[in-house]
Amino acid sequence: MIKCIVGLKGLGKTKQLIAMVNEAAEKEHGSVLCIEKSPKLTYDISHKVRLIDTVDYKITSFASFYGFLCGAYSQNYDISTIFIDSLYKITEDEDVERSAAFFEHLKYLSDRTGIDFVITISAEVDTLPEIVKEFI
Repeated sequence: MIKCIVGLKGLGKTKQLIAMVNEAAEKEHGSVLCIEKSPKLTYDISHKVRLIDTVDYKITSFASFYGFLCGAYSQNYDISTIFIDSLYKITEDEDVERSAAFFEHLKYLSDRTGIDFVITISAEVDTLPEIVKEFI
């Protein structure tokens, strides 16, 4: 399953994500990951959640981020949910075609592994590719 929380900056997407992360930390039987571009959520999310700051890994594209996600799964087959805060900040890319390809790959990964993805995107809904709109 993929769920996208979409809206312009300041609409409370990250607060909604934090609540979902903390709920998953209490209810999920598998590992929960939260991926962001900076360590700003360190004190907001449960210590049970693996918080990953992508700055440490120099992720700068959808392709490198997808490889990072596959690598995370290959190291831990027990991941149940991955939360991603601010996808476009992490990838440094808002290209519609590349983001559509990323979501096609992500859907494949989710279907194959059973990992749920929850992603915040700072954008207007009408600017997103059709495949992303399916997950809102």
